[in-house]
Amino acid sequence: MFPDREHFGRIFFNQANMSAQGIPQIAVVMGSCTAGGAYVPAMADEAIMVRQQATIFLAGPPLVKAATGEIVSAEDLGGADVHCRTSGVADHYADSDEHALALARRSIANLNWRKQGQLNTVTPIAPLYASDDLYGIIPADTKQPFDVREVIARLVDGSVLDEFKALFGTTLVCGFARLHGYPIAILANNGILFAEAAQKGAHFIELACQRGIPLLFLQNITGFMVGQKYEAGGIAKHGAKLVTAVACAKVPKFTVIIGGSFGAGNYGMCGRAYDPRFLWMWPNARIGVMGGEQAAGVLVQVKCEQAERAGQAFSAEQQAELKQPILDQYEHQGHPYYSSARLWDDGVIDPAQTRDILALALSASLNAPIEPTTFGLFRM
Repeated sequence: MFPDREHFGRIFFNQANMSAQGIPQIAVVMGSCTAGGAYVPAMADEAIMVRQQATIFLAGPPLVKAATGEIVSAEDLGGADVHCRTSGVADHYADSDEHALALARRSIANLNWRKQGQLNTVTPIAPLYASDDLYGIIPADTKQPFDVREVIARLVDGSVLDEFKALFGTTLVCGFARLHGYPIAILANNGILFAEAAQKGAHFIELACQRGIPLLFLQNITGFMVGQKYEAGGIAKHGAKLVTAVACAKVPKFTVIIGGSFGAGNYGMCGRAYDPRFLWMWPNARIGVMGGEQAAGVLVQVKCEQAERAGQAFSAEQQAELKQPILDQYEHQGHPYYSSARLWDDGVIDPAQTRDILALALSASLNAPIEPTTFGLFRM
């Protein structure tokens, strides 16, 4: 009855306020808009309906009959002829879905819309290497390393990356490039995150935000380095710098998970919680709080210690029996299809189409102004 904390109808509140902010809304009705759904096209700037197919009404024929006794067809109650010729609820009459989309394009062409975000764009240059090469560069096994620069070379204009701090914090590749003519600041994993890589990433994000350049995160990360030596070296405070920088950055952020995305590495590389404008996954990607092997290994270790305290043995066969269901669950729930099916990302994309998809996303992001960034406290 009440699906969320705003009860129901919040979409109409949002529509009204978006309209008040000057955000255009074009509705294309290709099927039925019933009850509350009828307000979506009614509150849009312009509404398009497909003849003999689209309907808009507050109550459908069964409810009308139950409430008033009136018998009427869906078409006569709220079809395109009713709303385009009589009621004025809709504005444009389409003969087919294709015609409706063409009318929508005409409506958008008449918005007199100007992008509010400003970037210094140049003429696009194709990468020097074919995007289809990505199928051979990315290994099927997420544990097998590869040089992420080979991926970047197939995404950016002219395969040119102006790398930042190339000799420092080498497990995180940072650099400025162009993508379809747009400037872009790239952070790409090339191994586990050490303190140096985290500091480098935070510094680079500061530069990008000061210059108003969008950020692209290419995730293939198991997490931050752990162990006594690294805790003593301040890995927590250095990792916190990167997380703070990512969280506070107001330039458009985009994330592509090209391999693994595990643990706190997901935070530092702009996971879903850090509000990237878009987040996509490649078909080979895997995501989780930790990897399946690590989770299973921890549980096996706990069981072994319990058995040892009880003076019992915990055989290799028992260990394998305990681990396998955990590994299976992690493989199932960490799969990109599982994630996408629950709307935890914006889609599983073909690696070879990543460049074009990113360019469209960059263009879309410029419909809003690029806000200035104010960073929180960095623990030094």
